[in-house]
Amino acid sequence: MAAAQNTYISISKAFGSSLVERLGASTILNSFVAIDKIAELKGLKSNRTLRIAINKNKYSARKVPVKGGYTYEILFSSLEQEIQEKLIDEEIKSYSLVPVNNQKSEFKTEKLKLEALAKVDIINAVRELRAKCRTQKEADFTFLDLYNSGEYLKDVYKIIGKVSARSTLLRWIKTYEENGEKWESLIPKYKCTSALEVNTELAKEEIEQFEKFLFHPNKFKISKAIALSKFCLQKKGFETLHSDMTYRRYAEKIKSTKYDKWVLFREDEKAFNDKVEPYIERDITALEVGDVLIADGHTLNFQVLNPFTGKAQRATLVGFLDWKSGALVGYEIMMSENTQCIASALRNAILNLGRIPKIVYQDNGRAFRAKYFQNCNFDEVGFNGVYANLGIKSVFAKVRNAKAKVIERFFLEFQEEFEKMMPSYIGTSIEEKPARLMRGENLHKAHYFKTTGGKIPTVQQVIKCLDFWLNYHNSKPCSNDKSKSIQDMLNTVQKQEIDKNLLNDLMMKTETKVIHRNGIRFLGNNYYNEALFGLREPVYVRYSLFDLSKVHVYTVKGEFICIARQVDKIHPMANHLGTVKDMEDFKQKIQKHKRLKNKAVKEFKKYFDIETTGILEIEPDEKPIEITEQKAKKERKQTAREQQMNKPIFADEIERFEWLMKHGTTCSEDRIFLENFFKSDQYNLLYGD
Repeated sequence: MAAAQNTYISISKAFGSSLVERLGASTILNSFVAIDKIAELKGLKSNRTLRIAINKNKYSARKVPVKGGYTYEILFSSLEQEIQEKLIDEEIKSYSLVPVNNQKSEFKTEKLKLEALAKVDIINAVRELRAKCRTQKEADFTFLDLYNSGEYLKDVYKIIGKVSARSTLLRWIKTYEENGEKWESLIPKYKCTSALEVNTELAKEEIEQFEKFLFHPNKFKISKAIALSKFCLQKKGFETLHSDMTYRRYAEKIKSTKYDKWVLFREDEKAFNDKVEPYIERDITALEVGDVLIADGHTLNFQVLNPFTGKAQRATLVGFLDWKSGALVGYEIMMSENTQCIASALRNAILNLGRIPKIVYQDNGRAFRAKYFQNCNFDEVGFNGVYANLGIKSVFAKVRNAKAKVIERFFLEFQEEFEKMMPSYIGTSIEEKPARLMRGENLHKAHYFKTTGGKIPTVQQVIKCLDFWLNYHNSKPCSNDKSKSIQDMLNTVQKQEIDKNLLNDLMMKTETKVIHRNGIRFLGNNYYNEALFGLREPVYVRYSLFDLSKVHVYTVKGEFICIARQVDKIHPMANHLGTVKDMEDFKQKIQKHKRLKNKAVKEFKKYFDIETTGILEIEPDEKPIEITEQKAKKERKQTAREQQMNKPIFADEIERFEWLMKHGTTCSEDRIFLENFFKSDQYNLLYGD
């Protein structure tokens, strides 16, 4: 051991406690590095970029004359921290494990040394047993039986493990005796000289062939990669190949020393980003509760009853998570991820928090990028996006970068604790689906229908269960402050005055529509107001996603017109098959239409009044033409009974009034009706003038 210590110069001896302390500021911080070396460390093809940076005074540098001109050297302390660390690492490597006599060194781990010493104990135990037995063979097999039981040489067994064959013992004894009984001879002879190098006895051709299958994107298993590699090598004429264990050790070492290459080659770039690429550590203590909300959509892994179709399907949960506390402060469940779902979830988050967030960090999906949530091009009428109106800055997550969204970790916990508890759980994939959904599985299927009746939960039932689970989830310790629960952290929010009606108004969406006979056609329904009667110009329609019973109508200049309400549909045969309410609604519709028509007729008569039109009057001749009237044949007047029998069925009161005024009353009921109708507002509205 003393010789080994004299052979190598350790880092501690070369630098002391610190590299900078040992070499001093004059040799490290104040040293200059060649520009070509810096370009190599940065991965640049030339030093042109660095020369430009020097001219812009980004680095402190000096000119160094060379043949044919000059070059640059850059001051160490002015370099980026990453480049400084690389230079220090190279400096350390140049001082560590340096052979004094320039002889080839071999790196041996402490584990290998310990195993070699344990093998010496086994050899000595075998020798003692051979002296007591008749033959060496009998002694060797007796030792294997005793040793492999784990009760004999227990400490050695923990280090070496099971010895499966007598040939292994014979090989150890032979090696030990041929090398003068030195324990170092029992250390395996690997070709490597460093702990970071791959320890393998494989030939170059074997490595190249093996790596083709090992790094294949189709992800061959190691055993299959070994078998295929040997088959290809044998086809190429290689007869002597190493054992499968040698190949396997090489694969395991490659995986541990070149994990970046292993993941990128065998999987994909996303896996590389998620598993290998370092992530940015953020200081959450700089945030307050409610400052940043993280939004994302999650497809539920259980079935929900669609309220519109009555069929079972997977719904979408859109949630807003408070980054500071880790609490889901607002969510909405809908059949698909859309703008309405996101708006409702955001509204719930603001109301539950009691404040408006500063930033919403959200998914890069199409629904989240809707114009509704960003600035719209309606500045002339004062219509802006929801985030702009609320003073919220929207930040979109990087595509396929799940580690940047904290809500993804929440959904993983949600999946394990909540979704798997739902009776209609269907699994996250084909491999993870429950047993009742397996083909031919009758036991689990029968148990499922016996306990649940095969019923699918409604949206309301899911919300009730989810609220119960959130209470449990919020009782857990907060990940950003273990001394507080999630709910305790959530209670520290600085609340603001939130006007619920104003919030609903700000979340109104704007669309351009054209007015038709029945008003404005929108979302499969008609919206009407008498103020729209006679208008046919395009208008702006603003509507709240939380109240679709009405819409606000504006001109293209931003002037308010009216509030149009959803038109109720009438029974097609209200007077014959409908209820009393259906008949009354039908009459009201008829009266409304007649009132609008009469209003237009009055405007017509007023416009074309003969006294105001200025039409020339025709003067009569001196001898007017005499017109002889023929006496009409006198018709027999019907009796009251006949008139009563011939009275038609009236559609409304107006029709009845006009008929009675023309034909007269036939009974006391008609007279009472006329007396009451003359006093009604309807009469004053239609005939008051």
